[in-house]
Amino acid sequence: MTGPLSPNSWQYRGLNAANPGLDHLSNGLIELVKAGHNVVAGSADLQYSNGLNRFAAAYPDRYVSFGISEQNMVSAAAGMASCGVVPFVATFASFMALLACEQIRMDVAYSAQPVRLIGHHTGISLGFYGTSHHATEDIATMRSIADLAVVSPADGAQLEAVIRASAGYDRPIYVRIGRGRDPVVYAGGASFAFGKAHEHLKGDELTIIACGMAVHGAIEAARAMNAEGRSVGVIDMASIKPIDRDAILSAAARTKKMMTVEEHNVLGGLGAAVAEVLTDEGAGVKLKRHGIYDEFSLIAPPTHLYAHYRLDGAGIRSVAEEFLRS
Repeated sequence: MTGPLSPNSWQYRGLNAANPGLDHLSNGLIELVKAGHNVVAGSADLQYSNGLNRFAAAYPDRYVSFGISEQNMVSAAAGMASCGVVPFVATFASFMALLACEQIRMDVAYSAQPVRLIGHHTGISLGFYGTSHHATEDIATMRSIADLAVVSPADGAQLEAVIRASAGYDRPIYVRIGRGRDPVVYAGGASFAFGKAHEHLKGDELTIIACGMAVHGAIEAARAMNAEGRSVGVIDMASIKPIDRDAILSAAARTKKMMTVEEHNVLGGLGAAVAEVLTDEGAGVKLKRHGIYDEFSLIAPPTHLYAHYRLDGAGIRSVAEEFLRS
């Protein structure tokens, strides 16, 4: 039987070799180990789907394959954290945030253990795997758990920046990432700080606040609209909790309308987080929340689903233009 570290594995050749975007998680962790941080990693039998096989090959004594046992993996990570190491554990976002929610709440967050929970293949990126594997509720679920940070990087470079920033963060973190095929947003490298947004464009007609895979499409849509005389801004809100209240309120003060975009249910996600800030502060700006409109997502290739739900560049542009005309 082929072992999990074998370079002859069909999974290694079929996934990692064809999808170098999977390298970023391991790259970030290897960087932490080389910097002297006491990092360990684990996965629920998905080391080839999330790229952790590279970390396992580099540091076999720092890697645990938990098998298809997500809840046990989270509880074990909390136990390891209590012994002084910093665990990064990864599985599909639907299993991490939903199946293991109780363990995250009690063993990790309530116990204040600095576990880094990596939910990959978020939103509808698992396509044909269907509703059981789609994760369009994870932001809402995770950000409702006390003392748990929620982060959604836009691409691999920003994921590595999140991992670097985590070295100075002593509380638990949920990181939602895609399938390793996300378009590049930060070609020259990325920076990240908890509670801070990154503003790509300024606009006085509309400001789009996006996270995760939606950031690239939002920038594409805004640039196309601006080329036609519009004034549309884009903010990457990778840090969903803690959220950058100042960035939201600053945009609300200068723009006529605001719109959030996320690969998630519009209930409880990024849009809800932004709406809470605007409401708390009495900001008088109209907000449109765009994402999955409170339904179980369809089953199809991810690219088709993104187009169907208008989460690609063309779709985001059409929603934004409709909102501006309303």
